Amino acid sequence: MSSDTTASVSTHVLDTSIGRPAASVPVRLATRPDADAGWTPLGGSVTDADGRCADLPVLPEGAAQVRLDFDTGAYFAPEAEGPAAPPADGGTFFPEVAITFAVRPGEHHHVPLLLSPFGYSVYRGS
Repeated sequence: MSSDTTASVSTHVLDTSIGRPAASVPVRLATRPDADAGWTPLGGSVTDADGRCADLPVLPEGAAQVRLDFDTGAYFAPEAEGPAAPPADGGTFFPEVAITFAVRPGEHHHVPLLLSPFGYSVYRGS
């Protein structure tokens, strides 16, 4: 939850190659106070059956930028369980998707990832 001095972040992942939520995608979250600072890892989560991360870490006060790292290689791995259909040769062209975005105190930032083995898109949701 965001407060007047902090922002909050949520995400979900949809596998557009099968038209379903992407379950079991590892997601890591990091923050920094400005573009010149180093990243501070806060922890992570794994998407649930609905493709959502319900337990991402709370952002610290002063966070101005956030990075979400999605381990898409693990999701599309040939030995991965679930509905994901990896490419014929296994794996994905994008083994990791890193999304960096600015946050504002007092606002919630929802960042959906639309994913396939050979492409992705992202947008600010609500």
